[in-house]
Amino acid sequence: MRFSVTDPRASQRMSIHERISRSGLSIYDTIPENQRDLFIPAEQLERILEDSMIGKDYGNMPLRTRSKAVNQDICRALGYPVPNSFQKTKPRFPGQNFDKYVQKANNLQVWNDELDPTRRYVILRQDEDGRISRVRVITGADLGILDTTGTLTQKYQARLVPSSGVATELISAHDTAPFLSFFRTSRVCETALASPTAIPTASQLLTIKAVFDALKGIVGCEIDDAGSDQERNRGAELHRLVCERLGYSSYADNGRFPDVRNQLLEVKLQTSATIDLGLVLPSSTDPLDGVMVDGLEVRHCDIRYALFHGVTDGKRVTINHFYLTTGADFFGRFQQFAGKVLNKKLQIPLPSDFFDR
Repeated sequence: MRFSVTDPRASQRMSIHERISRSGLSIYDTIPENQRDLFIPAEQLERILEDSMIGKDYGNMPLRTRSKAVNQDICRALGYPVPNSFQKTKPRFPGQNFDKYVQKANNLQVWNDELDPTRRYVILRQDEDGRISRVRVITGADLGILDTTGTLTQKYQARLVPSSGVATELISAHDTAPFLSFFRTSRVCETALASPTAIPTASQLLTIKAVFDALKGIVGCEIDDAGSDQERNRGAELHRLVCERLGYSSYADNGRFPDVRNQLLEVKLQTSATIDLGLVLPSSTDPLDGVMVDGLEVRHCDIRYALFHGVTDGKRVTINHFYLTTGADFFGRFQQFAGKVLNKKLQIPLPSDFFDR
């Protein structure tokens, strides 16, 4: 019989390990909608596995034996019962939506499967003596960024055609339905104590209209052009300006999606018509891993996209158009290109500082 807690406060006092253990769920069971607190966000999953797995000795076991032993220990760490045998599911731990890899080398190989942008990948570093020394949990979307070999071929793209005679365009008149009840103000919030990268609370979120009003004045501004091969640095200048206009006391960027997490805002600088969207469509209804606003799960389609189009003389980019939309409305304005097929075998070289991030 599966366990349920009638008092939600009592449930919250339990550790996630205890709640999972008492739920009666297996690692193969889908978490019910009314028990979403059993789903472990990536950062918490990483901490739990670091605490339980680091130092464990798997010696020089044959690969199949080692894989089974690691799977068993992961189940115990999370509070799941250890099955008699592990099913060949995709992913291997479907109840928590993750795969696991044990790595002695920095060449990560993903065999016979597509890189799923919303799946989590648990990567355990095994030292030469057979002990686990580091743990990293990363989403498929972030893992795909590390591929520098050209093996990863899937990339969603769209086309931006600037509006004739219109410099600014609020594409979405309102935010997505789940968030409409949160907004109480249309002013720029006081964010002196907040960081642009912090997960927001309902009281901090601006309406999409308020974000539009705060950022439309960027049209006409100029930023340094670091070169077409320096998109990250060039985008950082715009990102800094966006943070300033939204009222933040300082600029911060942790390289994670979306850029201004505190306002659920992704920022894109366009000097060409092609919009790179990465591995997840803006219209996706999949949840954004580890991001909840006052208990409400954020989906990719809830994210607000700020697109700034500019022209460059090679030294400075002049912003001449600004568009703001929710992910849900994105393709109502911007035409999607056909995506490519993802190779079945991926070889991704992990950076030397991968486990230090």
